[in-house]
Amino acid sequence: MGALKWLCLAASLALAGTALAADPAQRYDMIELQADAQREVANDTLSAVLFVELNDTNPVALANAINKAANEALRAAKDYKSVRVRSGNNQTYPVYTKGNVLQGWRARAEIRLESKDFAAASGLIGKLQAGMQLGSLSFSVSPEARRQTENELITEAIGAFKARADIVREALAGRGYKIRRLNVNSGSSAPPPRFAMARAMAAGAPEMAAPNLEGGVSLVTVTVGGAIEVLD
Repeated sequence: MGALKWLCLAASLALAGTALAADPAQRYDMIELQADAQREVANDTLSAVLFVELNDTNPVALANAINKAANEALRAAKDYKSVRVRSGNNQTYPVYTKGNVLQGWRARAEIRLESKDFAAASGLIGKLQAGMQLGSLSFSVSPEARRQTENELITEAIGAFKARADIVREALAGRGYKIRRLNVNSGSSAPPPRFAMARAMAAGAPEMAAPNLEGGVSLVTVTVGGAIEVLD
């Protein structure tokens, strides 16, 4: 019985060897390629951080003052319905002299703004700057606009990848190619924001002049990389 099994196994291996000999593996070259597609997209979202920072020797009085300033800013922001406003980071920390003696306390409270209505956001920023400082200002493409652009660029980037694959195949005198691996990645970059102060308001006005904001554009890029087999 054991001898019969060995004979069957030997016959199977012989048949497999014959099949492999009749269909030899094709020779090919593996080539790594990369292509991308880019598009400038208007920034449609503004983000800003304003903050108030105060000092006091009494931590309770300091907390009351900083909370009052932040609450007043949040109340003022309610008049701007198209601007999303939320509290940011709040912190209080001790201040020491050079001799490591407690001198007092410093507190900081932030207000974060986000809006697609640049005019309204500009007006609110100018109003809040009467009692707060502008910590940061940035512009970006909203997630929905970015997603739509990336979806359109994917087709372009894959087309560019195939065009390069055809160039490689022709240069290597191949009869064809197969895509063995394909990766799609996306990203964007934006220049720093540009803004200038508008014409000064009437003398004695409690608010600062609102800044003229230019959202600019972001460069959205989709990159396609992968490997192809160039067939002989």
